[in-house]
Amino acid sequence: MPEPSPTLPDDPFRGRRPTSHERMTGLPWDASYRRDDPAPWDIGHPQPAIVRLASEGGFARTVLDAGCGTGENTLHLAALGLPVLGVDVAETALAIAREKAAARALSAEFAPADAFHLDRLGRMFETVLDCGLFHAFDRDERPEYVTSLASVTKHDGTLYVLCFSDAGPDTGPHPVTEQELRAAFDHSNGWNVVALKPDRVQTRFHDHNGAPAWLATIRRL
Repeated sequence: MPEPSPTLPDDPFRGRRPTSHERMTGLPWDASYRRDDPAPWDIGHPQPAIVRLASEGGFARTVLDAGCGTGENTLHLAALGLPVLGVDVAETALAIAREKAAARALSAEFAPADAFHLDRLGRMFETVLDCGLFHAFDRDERPEYVTSLASVTKHDGTLYVLCFSDAGPDTGPHPVTEQELRAAFDHSNGWNVVALKPDRVQTRFHDHNGAPAWLATIRRL
């Protein structure tokens, strides 16, 4: 049975500062979902890497999808019978995700949340997914985000990060190096990178092969 919906503060975004992406574009994240054309990362189906990971039994018990967008990864996991909560800063994306869940008769939960204050959800998760969010933050933002992830990941729980890689041609925006990823999730801040493998991220501006990516399996110490 899914866990009860989280009790959220009246304003989950109180004190929220614009992220580096928002400062660069001059637009809030929500604006990406209010255009006629879908956002470049909104591909209309779950990422193949996440589908494969799920088929291998990578997700267990309660799952958090941080930066869920319009919910395709969340809904895929819900369809497998997993209790999953998708969170995002973009209210329009969450509204679209809820419409999809209703249309597909799936019980996935969706809630607004600030990625830098996930502790406000008041819940802990055995498995946490970051698909395409980590690379959106600059180096100054990453420590705060990693601390936020730690606040909702149970000890010995698993975090998966799928992000753009700097390895290979036709990289996505804000590519991340292997060294940057390992440095962000270190023993000193309560994490252990169990595996870090090359993968692909599909987008609307790459061909069917997608862009070079890292798929990291990270254990919460």
